[in-house]
Amino acid sequence: MKVMIVTDAWQPQVNGVVRTLTTTRRELEAMGHEVDLLSPLEFSTLPCPTYPDIRLSMLPGKGVEKRIRDYAPHALHIATEGPLGLAARRYALKNDIPFTTAYHTRFPEYVQARLGVPLSWTYRFLHWFHAPSRAVMAPTQKVKSDLEAYGFDNVVLWSRGVDLDVFRLQKANRLNTEPPIFLYVGRVAVEKNIEAFLELDLPGSKWVAGDGPAMAGLRAKYPDVNYLGVLNQQELAEVYASADVFVFPSKTDTFGLVLLEAMACGLPVAAYPVTGPIDVLGDSKAGVMHEDLREACLAALNIDRAAARAHAEKFSWRAATEQFLSHLQVSEQREMAGKTAESAA
Repeated sequence: MKVMIVTDAWQPQVNGVVRTLTTTRRELEAMGHEVDLLSPLEFSTLPCPTYPDIRLSMLPGKGVEKRIRDYAPHALHIATEGPLGLAARRYALKNDIPFTTAYHTRFPEYVQARLGVPLSWTYRFLHWFHAPSRAVMAPTQKVKSDLEAYGFDNVVLWSRGVDLDVFRLQKANRLNTEPPIFLYVGRVAVEKNIEAFLELDLPGSKWVAGDGPAMAGLRAKYPDVNYLGVLNQQELAEVYASADVFVFPSKTDTFGLVLLEAMACGLPVAAYPVTGPIDVLGDSKAGVMHEDLREACLAALNIDRAAARAHAEKFSWRAATEQFLSHLQVSEQREMAGKTAESAA
């Protein structure tokens, strides 16, 4: 099957959306499917206001139409609600092409945190965007329920996975500071609530791996914290293996791939009991969720690393991709054209 994925989030961005789409494409191709990924790399872009690392495609309508028309995918998936997603949605509706969409990030909460825009305004836009989708793929049951509470009636589950060969139990000593070592990994931005972690009175030392628009401010405000910047997967696995507790202060993530990566390396999690940790940790013994993040951090020190690894092993990218594949909507016109071409051959 020919699958086209349209996304406004792509390399060189380093985030959960890019990681999810990269791995999903790899798994689909390993399963014998053909995947074409339409991204901002093909268009002129400008930096997103307040978030320059994200590039927004400029007037991509005709280019998107031509790409979809020329590729003629059996299934069209629109991953994001940005300029490329809007252009693909418009073309699909105009030409009666069925498509699916995904809800990767809590965009309304991010916009509220950055610009003060009321949640209801942004959810109204999202409802309009996703309403024609044959299936809106949400990463967890909690996110699915939240969307349904806002009037979405076409939501299905698409879980996530972790590369258990890269992120594994190993001995490492990349973080040579006073133990216990508390670690945050991810985008360094206001919506990640990182200060809730950095301001905690904890023994040992704190580390932050990642980058983003809030980095300069955090470095100035918390000079005693150790900062690593962006790492590749192998380096990141060694960092996870070197820490004692993974601290996840975000209250707005839909899933949190870093939770799986940390646990796969045997690193127990400390988090708030909110969307993301609730669904990923569940009732496992791989981490501690508490409204008092400091209490969760200290309690997580007593968790066996083997328990964290065992829980991560329940998540595979192959299973997640099979779930994604099951939700795709095949265009009958494209399917018939494909069968005709095969018969002619």
